[in-house]
Amino acid sequence: MADEPNAERDAILAALKPVVEGIAATFGPICDVVLHDYRNPEQSVVAVAGSVTGRTAGGAMSEIGMRVLARGDTAADELNYVTRARNGTLVKSSTMVLRDSRGAVFGALCVNVDVSAVTQVHGLLGALAGLGAAPAELPTTTFGNDIDAVVDALVDAHQSQQRGSWAELDRAERLELFGGLDTRGVFAVRGAVEQVAARLGISRASAYNYLSQARAAHDTSTGGPA
Repeated sequence: MADEPNAERDAILAALKPVVEGIAATFGPICDVVLHDYRNPEQSVVAVAGSVTGRTAGGAMSEIGMRVLARGDTAADELNYVTRARNGTLVKSSTMVLRDSRGAVFGALCVNVDVSAVTQVHGLLGALAGLGAAPAELPTTTFGNDIDAVVDALVDAHQSQQRGSWAELDRAERLELFGGLDTRGVFAVRGAVEQVAARLGISRASAYNYLSQARAAHDTSTGGPA
């Protein structure tokens, strides 16, 4: 039957909801656990326990989720990575993809632990021991319940890596910007092309053109479709 895959996926999500509560209860207030259904990217959060990342049920996926969505069924678990939230909190996370019996990725179970206090203690002990190594610069991750805010943050991050505004970028840099956003899954979200176009101050047609050219360049460099 046509709805069998969705019925199976709904059952998997329902079975995992108690797991969300159980993991968060085990680790306490320094942890939150988020269950995502990627069939609805704009409201992917179906269950959440804890408040480290400020997620709420019905909220949108983060940029990490966008990246998973962009990789489709080739997506793999991402375990024990550390990022910095926009408010400065250091978060150690694991994102475990959910697959149905056909192997199709349709969601993720994410565990986020606030390690800010641990990092501060580690730095203090290192200073006392005479270890002066500077901490590595961590990537900043946007955790938000509004998909538009996540897309805007990614556009801003990519623009900050360029040498100036959109008008100051040459063609190669513009293609690099669109290619980078595509790799991070931005354009897997409904309406993202229009949002990026508005953010950059260009027409929708121009945005689609640059995206098409960026994908063609990527296919050429990799020897085939991504």
